[in-house]
Amino acid sequence: MAKYSLTKKSIEVYGKKLFQIKAEMSFGNVSKGDLGGYIEKEDNLSKEGDAWVSGNAQVSGNAWVSGNAWVYGNAWVSGNAWVYGDAWVSGNAWVYGNARVYGDARVYGDARVYGDAWVYGDAWVSGNAWVSGNAWVSGNAQVSGNARVSGKIKISLGYFFGMRYNKEEIKYKENEGVELIYKGEAKFEEDEPIEIIQIGDQKYNKQEVEKALKDIKAL
Repeated sequence: MAKYSLTKKSIEVYGKKLFQIKAEMSFGNVSKGDLGGYIEKEDNLSKEGDAWVSGNAQVSGNAWVSGNAWVYGNAWVSGNAWVYGDAWVSGNAWVYGNARVYGDARVYGDARVYGDAWVYGDAWVSGNAWVSGNAWVSGNAQVSGNARVSGKIKISLGYFFGMRYNKEEIKYKENEGVELIYKGEAKFEEDEPIEIIQIGDQKYNKQEVEKALKDIKAL
């Protein structure tokens, strides 16, 4: 029995017609009869293993999803990209070009993996991060925030969350036991000491009392 079939329901994306899929048998976390996401053709999703495309996710071009990989949410996989092993691509993430995502890797949020980039092992790429070119992100590395990993760099450990351009100075501001990281000009307003006055048994903020008196006189 075939693992899934293409239904008659379709959408058009950039001139390509994609068809919603339907499970024809139960496997993994999918039950027979479940409707999935959209693929352009059967060559986009393996009929072996537990690989699946669900939600509003789309797989097109020569992209290939196999093994136990899942593509879900609003994710896109296109071009010649492969997602396989136990990898997940979700959220609004895009994987395209000749990119490879495999192992137990996770690509999610608004992340982009493209070009000839590889993300594999237990690596995570999330947020607005981009991994491109011939870059590899593997092991337990995490790339998030607005980080851009490109060129021929290979990362296998660490947490990468932003970028510095033209060797701009990175600064720190102590804040209750932690430090805020910032760049460029910044202004920090220091708290003014609050002067308390007592009227009878009650205590009041002197500045607020003086302001109230001025408002009364202005009436």
